Amino acid sequence: MIPRPEYPRPQFERKNWINLNGEWDFAIDRAKSGEERKLYLDGDFPLKIQLPFCPESVLSGIGDTDFMECVWYRRTVKLPNGWAESGRRTILNIGASDYETKVWVNGKYLGRHIGGFVTFAFDITDALETDEATIVISATDICRSGSQPVGKQSKRYNSYACSYTRTTGIWQTVWLENVPNHYINRVKYRPSVENQSISVEAICANASGKTLTATAYFNGKAVGSDSVKVSCNTAELRINLSELHLWDVGDGKLYDLVLDLDGDTVYSYFGMRSLEYKEGKAFINGRPVFQRLILDQGFYPDGIYTAPNEEALIADITRSMDMGFNGARLHQKVFEPRFLYHCDRLGYIVWGEHASWGLDVESPTCWQGFLPEWQEILERDCNHPAIIGWCPLNETHAAVKPEFHIFLKALRDFTKSFDPDRMFIDSSGYWHFDDSTDIWDTHDYDQDPVTFRERYLPLEEGATVIPKNSRKQEGPYTFMSEFGGIWWDPENENRGWGYGGKSMRPSSKEEFIERYRGLVTAMLENKGMSAFCYTQLTDVEQEVNGLYTYDRRPKFDIEVLRSINTQKAAIEE
Repeated sequence: MIPRPEYPRPQFERKNWINLNGEWDFAIDRAKSGEERKLYLDGDFPLKIQLPFCPESVLSGIGDTDFMECVWYRRTVKLPNGWAESGRRTILNIGASDYETKVWVNGKYLGRHIGGFVTFAFDITDALETDEATIVISATDICRSGSQPVGKQSKRYNSYACSYTRTTGIWQTVWLENVPNHYINRVKYRPSVENQSISVEAICANASGKTLTATAYFNGKAVGSDSVKVSCNTAELRINLSELHLWDVGDGKLYDLVLDLDGDTVYSYFGMRSLEYKEGKAFINGRPVFQRLILDQGFYPDGIYTAPNEEALIADITRSMDMGFNGARLHQKVFEPRFLYHCDRLGYIVWGEHASWGLDVESPTCWQGFLPEWQEILERDCNHPAIIGWCPLNETHAAVKPEFHIFLKALRDFTKSFDPDRMFIDSSGYWHFDDSTDIWDTHDYDQDPVTFRERYLPLEEGATVIPKNSRKQEGPYTFMSEFGGIWWDPENENRGWGYGGKSMRPSSKEEFIERYRGLVTAMLENKGMSAFCYTQLTDVEQEVNGLYTYDRRPKFDIEVLRSINTQKAAIEE
């Protein structure tokens, strides 16, 4: 059976496609000499790998966790009848590949992509001479260079502290699509609850003069449609909806949307919800919502960055919701579109981040790859109603420097110009400036509920406070975006790593629960606080401060944690 057989991009789906997951020829190129040896022509590929799993993972069949600065893949594919017909295009899509990826088809070089976390594509039509395509892909990943974002991937041989096993090369689905010569490239939605409508902006290829039609459905019933002519390969239309069904927290009502560009049909969906940040609170559909978030690292014991199956994606969301959380910080990793789809349909609110750790932010050249990929992240994920905010950077030490302040403001302005409707945090947990962030958030791993509560009580009176972290910047904090991290390993109290160290480890489950209750209640009862994010959903390798073990067994009574997390917050109506 093909691993991860489901269509990888549920918000932009075509029916005419081939899943290329499964066995590929594979070579590790530690000396990075593959291009000189012309591996893309007729090279030696001594290994076999199972995609979409990275070579560090058990599921890949390789399981090599040493540094691999370059890897190669090869597979020959026979195309279905009709794909090579004149007037049609064949597109190779790669869900994600870390970090610099190059592609050859039938020995012809097609180009490269810089970035390790988002989907990219190459039109391979002109490289096809028959109905067979020999696809060769190389990926170079120099994670210790400081010039690329790596997130939580370890820069040492072994994992340590909160850095884990690396992911090299391809780690999401690879697939082929066949489209007409004119086709839809990408779309952007902007719902308006007040006007009961949704606007659609489409970027197309070879489509000037063609007609784009968009039809919305709810529960199978057509509820609105619009058509426009494409001009200069762009089109904008607006669908007035005959029925309004609001997407909400815990109630992910979704409309289906069918886009057709004279024969190129794309199946999509959207949600109707309003979002506003004011008075230090997030208002969804006009109602203040306390964000009860969990920190989700998105690591799996057997697949590392890649979930072994779709059920694993869904299960992590439901595990969080079962404990009373209503969303997550998707932390230091760009999560795959199918995960975001399940967030959308379950009404699970999330923050979109980039994997900024590992990036030398004081080097001007480091932004050459980061900024273009941040744009690709925004373009790929902006239509998900579950995403309520963007945070490109986490704990960036250089943020205090004046020249970096300029960059933070530019980053905010760039993000807001593309997506003015979502909240924005410049550098989570560390230094903030009023002109570069919408929200002042902080990270505070104080394990004492009493001192934790007292530190933030002045927020109720509109005062500023100084959090207990290394930056100690006084400010109007409303979002505790990391806290807790309470060390608990039910199997071996001397194993692993956690916040506060072993000296702060609770002596019993009962002590853990009381500490957790005190920290959470302090924030829910604080009229100046509107969001928290507990560290973390699961253990990851040696880090043992999860509410679940790494293999997803609950450490504590789920109902007890749920009763704590779902207490009514002071800001809620």
